[in-house]
Amino acid sequence: MNGSPLDEVAGYYGGRLREHGATPQGVDWNGAESQFTRFRQLLKVLERDGPGSINDLGCGYGALLDEFDRIAPGQAYAGFDLVPAMVQEATARHGARPRTRFAVGAAPDAPADYGVASGIFNVRLDSSDESWWEVIVGALDSLHATSLRGFAFNCLTSYSDRPLMKPHLYYADPMRVFDHCKRRYSHQVALLHDYGLYEFTVIVRQDVHR
Repeated sequence: MNGSPLDEVAGYYGGRLREHGATPQGVDWNGAESQFTRFRQLLKVLERDGPGSINDLGCGYGALLDEFDRIAPGQAYAGFDLVPAMVQEATARHGARPRTRFAVGAAPDAPADYGVASGIFNVRLDSSDESWWEVIVGALDSLHATSLRGFAFNCLTSYSDRPLMKPHLYYADPMRVFDHCKRRYSHQVALLHDYGLYEFTVIVRQDVHR
């Protein structure tokens, strides 16, 4: 790889957006139904402590904001993405919403009550498993540091059917991810692997005494 892993991934997603526009396929998902299913799992992080502000890391064109608005109307939202064109699309779609902003970046630039990340750990391209794991850990550290109540993220699962697995994608071991979050971030961690997709969602609720 000529650039950093994140530079390469940004180029990949920029290409998807140019090819498919502001659609689920433009952020490398199969369709709107599975995308909505993912959003519902991620936003379960809000259920226990109630609505609050949110950072959306890897926001794409801002698709999660529609579901967030339904669950937490009027709450502050900030979206961050590596791809400037994604941020432009998101701003064009949602920039008029009050208490909303989008920015180019690999990490939130300010704390929020919650943080979410959907799909940002899937595309590893030429990175080795261990080097991509370090990218994931860095992003989770950022989410932990900037999420006051909790954060949620998803990963493709290593329990996927092997003939269907693609070499440019990263399939995480759910047990490794859970153990990492439990030991490093909080005593309160949930692993959701029961919603019909070849992936899992992890919800980390911040300990009361951090």
